[in-house]
Amino acid sequence: MTHPTTARQIFQTAYESRYTWDENFPGYSADVQLVQPDEVHTGKIRINRDLSVEVTGVADEQVQEGISTQLRDTVTHRKRTSFEQSHGKHEFCLGEQDSDGAIEILVNGDSMGSNYKVRGNEICQVSRILGRMAFIINTHENFDTGSGYLGTRYDAVFRNLKTNEITSILKFEDSYEKIDDYYVMTKQVVQEDKDGASTTTEFAYFNIKLLEAAIV
Repeated sequence: MTHPTTARQIFQTAYESRYTWDENFPGYSADVQLVQPDEVHTGKIRINRDLSVEVTGVADEQVQEGISTQLRDTVTHRKRTSFEQSHGKHEFCLGEQDSDGAIEILVNGDSMGSNYKVRGNEICQVSRILGRMAFIINTHENFDTGSGYLGTRYDAVFRNLKTNEITSILKFEDSYEKIDDYYVMTKQVVQEDKDGASTTTEFAYFNIKLLEAAIV
């Protein structure tokens, strides 16, 4: 087996080493509990076979939308998309290498100005620009499922592009469980540091059940 040597090969190997759901993923349902300071909200969620998201039974509309956003982010990372489909038109070149072995991968042709760092066969940093905001996500811990890796501890730092001021920092800790043939998130704890204050939000999922496969 030859080791990847070009920037494209290094990044493609790391991209294809991520854990994603396959084409047979049936979706699942679960009970959800969201805990914030002095508040607890409950409801039900469903991720369908087509990876659409449904959240029901949450009294607070803003909280319900927050749960929907969290689940859509989860789906984005679990959705299997070929490297060619996602990055086929991009050009890659090697940047600097960190003291801990992470290699910088610079991208040309990406509309969001994305750059990455890869350590081993894992993407350990994502850097992007969205309008007037830039953010960097650093992954500190991964879980090896045996069929791809999942980030379990990571943080996101958001900056104002004009002033370079840090506007917020989000720290994530994720937990997963294997339900039949698929790993799904059972818990996510998010700590947000913004404007000198720190708040923690916990998403917990219970009674997770895969949906019945469609009968052809």
